[in-house]
Amino acid sequence: MNDCIFCKIVAGDLPAEKVYEDEKVLAFMDIRPTNEGHVLVIPKAHSTNVLDIEESDWIEVAKATRRIAKATKSATQACGLNLVMNVESCAGQVVMHPHAHIIPRYENDGLDIWHGKEYESETIMKELANKIRNKFA
Repeated sequence: MNDCIFCKIVAGDLPAEKVYEDEKVLAFMDIRPTNEGHVLVIPKAHSTNVLDIEESDWIEVAKATRRIAKATKSATQACGLNLVMNVESCAGQVVMHPHAHIIPRYENDGLDIWHGKEYESETIMKELANKIRNKFA
């Protein structure tokens, strides 16, 4: 896509600090990192997000993310990682091209990814679980 910033990076039209590249996947440093060492992993083929990515591309992104996560944790000496993918703008997706975030985590780094909340009732949880299961039927 001509207006996709990540497609422009893949094409070499925009610079990026690449950390990994193969035939299907590209990984590069996030220019606005949550923590130092924050890496983005993308499929080279354009799609919008995980909901419409070709399954074979998703598999390659997942495999590469695992390998890059190990290297990132070791290189940054982080005590942990967050692997995050935002899907749709209301969930924080800014660039409409699938991308996995690898975010190094450190003790007392001040990041708070999300706050959990309880269901109002167990019935609501069970009803939603049934609705999700029924989508596979």
